[in-house]
Amino acid sequence: MKELHCKDLGFDCPAVVKAESESDVLQIAAQHAQEVHQVTVTPEMAEQIKPLIHDV
Repeated sequence: MKELHCKDLGFDCPAVVKAESESDVLQIAAQHAQEVHQVTVTPEMAEQIKPLIHDV
């Protein structure tokens, strides 16, 4: 299981995305970023986010 904390990306947000794979975490996080923070995650941003994804 992998997880990503939204606050690790600089947002004042308690959301934690958990999924089985890194790609699933990125997909869910991108959807969250768009819906909640009005931020579109580009492929370049996704590459910068990957190191912040941790094993649970």
